[in-house]
Amino acid sequence: MVTISEMVALDRLLAIMARLRDRQSGCPWDRKQTFQSLIPYTLEEAYEVADAIGREDFDDLCDELGDLLLQVVFYSRIAQEQGLFDFEQVAERISDKLIRRHPHVFAGVTYASEAERKQAWETIKQKEQRSKGKQHDTSGILDDVPSTLPALLQAEKIQSRAARHGFDWPEVEPVFAKVEEELEELREAWQSGDQNHIREEVGDLLFVAVNLARHVGVHPETALRESNLKFASRFRYMERRLKQEGKTVMETPLADLDALWDEAKRSGKV
Repeated sequence: MVTISEMVALDRLLAIMARLRDRQSGCPWDRKQTFQSLIPYTLEEAYEVADAIGREDFDDLCDELGDLLLQVVFYSRIAQEQGLFDFEQVAERISDKLIRRHPHVFAGVTYASEAERKQAWETIKQKEQRSKGKQHDTSGILDDVPSTLPALLQAEKIQSRAARHGFDWPEVEPVFAKVEEELEELREAWQSGDQNHIREEVGDLLFVAVNLARHVGVHPETALRESNLKFASRFRYMERRLKQEGKTVMETPLADLDALWDEAKRSGKV
């Protein structure tokens, strides 16, 4: 009999999950999990992967990718117990999809441009949806954009989907102009004191900022995450410097904080 320790890595993981879910000898916590109960853990693990990449901690990234893989194995095991599908089917489907969506790699197809390749990708996706009965003549272009996505990612996906169907600025300059227009509208809303109008204009400004990021080839979620990390790192630098002087951020004048912030930037370490 082959023991778990003698199995190849993936088979070993699948066997461990089966043991954890065993009704008689498994773990009580693992046995009671469902598709729904695992959702918060899956989202958390995905963000922890992104965090490890942002910190360039690749040893931690290896651990976090394992945690994320566990989520796929967990869902697949629950599905297998319910007679829905198993991990092998999950792997087969993504393999088939990758081959199907990359005919330029696996089937000798050539594209004249990147735009042609992207259009072919979209056409293949639409064929897949029709084959599953998930798309009808009355369905909208944006209908399958997940409503549960974080707002920044959702905005980027909505805009990209619309752009692939021709609703987009042909160049970046008008997008800069639109950012300036939305910023001015926000200023006017702020001056009016109408909080609902202010919220609306803030949303419009953020939405067009995502559009600008897309036009200059930057993923907005990644860019904002990097800025968050940069701000936090510089803020911690200020805290450390103030602590050395027996001070806190709250009791330090803003001019002194600005000077420390500039010092943090010049240090090149944050």
